[in-house]
Amino acid sequence: MIQPETAPEPLTYDEGSNDSLIDKVRDSVEPRKFYVDNGAVEIVHEVVYELDGEGKKLRVIQYTDYIAEKVRTLFSTAATLRQQWADAYRRQEIIEQFTQKGIDFDALAIATKQPEADPFDLLCHVAFNAPLRTRRERADRLRKDKKDFFDHYGPDARAILNDLLDKYAEHGFEQFEIPDILQVPPISERGNVSEIIGFFGSAEKLKTAVAELQTHLYAA
Repeated sequence: MIQPETAPEPLTYDEGSNDSLIDKVRDSVEPRKFYVDNGAVEIVHEVVYELDGEGKKLRVIQYTDYIAEKVRTLFSTAATLRQQWADAYRRQEIIEQFTQKGIDFDALAIATKQPEADPFDLLCHVAFNAPLRTRRERADRLRKDKKDFFDHYGPDARAILNDLLDKYAEHGFEQFEIPDILQVPPISERGNVSEIIGFFGSAEKLKTAVAELQTHLYAA
């Protein structure tokens, strides 16, 4: 993606000039188009072109500013977003809400030049000016501050939880998908799915442990 040298200025037009104006602001890259909030947005590089439901108004805004606006329409504070994002079962609904608003986490990471940051931290950074930290920093902080959580489990189960944290630090929160991730090295090298479940006592206890791990991960 190309970083614009300066923030784009809002554009206005009169009826009948819509097509020519869009032709001027589009480049050779095919834009991604989303229908949101009774209108439409087109994302080209790091710029969003926003039209109303009738296609008669156009606004040009930087992608990060657009995301900040949309995040704040859904969550009034970073704490509110954190509380729901930390819930592994609620997070997918939130992600779908953001997707419907035209928010792409990969594009956001590129726009902010923060490929190692968690999407949660990127959202809070652009919307609420919260400090950024990498996924690795989150994982290391959890290990340091929540030793009692890990001590609750036996050595085999702790090894699985630490493997999950390492996978998260490298690739992101998608690595918490159970049972799929249990069949991927290095976790799969510790046993088959049934054996790994046995480390925790039951499949339900394994899911509970992984859900609690994620709650602690986003606690601060």
